Amino acid sequence: MRGGNRRRGAEGEGDGMNAAREMGGFERAARGRGYHLVAGIDEAGRGPLAGPVVAAAVILPPEYEHPQIRDSKTLSPRQREKLLEEIERDAVAIGIGVVEAQVIDAVNILQATLIAMKEAVLDLAFPPDYLLIDGLNRISIAIPQKTIVGGDGRSLSVASASIVAKVSRDRIMEMYHRQFPQYNFLKNKGYGTAEHLEAIQKYGRCKIHRCSFRVSEKEALQENGKLTPA
Repeated sequence: MRGGNRRRGAEGEGDGMNAAREMGGFERAARGRGYHLVAGIDEAGRGPLAGPVVAAAVILPPEYEHPQIRDSKTLSPRQREKLLEEIERDAVAIGIGVVEAQVIDAVNILQATLIAMKEAVLDLAFPPDYLLIDGLNRISIAIPQKTIVGGDGRSLSVASASIVAKVSRDRIMEMYHRQFPQYNFLKNKGYGTAEHLEAIQKYGRCKIHRCSFRVSEKEALQENGKLTPA
């Protein structure tokens, strides 16, 4: 553990700290039931047309508070990078799971996401005794767990995991951009932007595209030999 109870007392941050304390409610409830290593779990990359789905598991110190940690989707890339540095410094443990497009095509995106989440838990340096999971689905592992719909906006450890997963996946897509610059993964991160769809029409799919994902209803009907209906 590299950080302890992080509390900020700067003027004007009272509301933020109150919100941060509310975000730690699930963690406090679990610890009140005797669980000590509580891991928050979230994923990034369920919706893109290309690239992996990435999950993260984060165990924070007891009573940890941070007014700026929240759902990664509400943060700018610069904010996420800065918060990732702080999470990496302060967390008890961080685990990451990555499941590539070929597995997504083989088992479907939901099962691939659950595999990535399990891998993230197994990647933790310290085995957790309780899991807080964003969404509706439990993972196949013999650890007590609670699913939380919208958990990345309601749990501090899940929000932390959402930031770790998002930044980790973005970095992977930036690496793939160097290998496949024609798709501009640096910008779109594999999501179905207009520019990305045009590149698929022009160049076809590359090896990191998810062949089980229909690009669009219109393009799925085109018999151009490049886009395969799902």
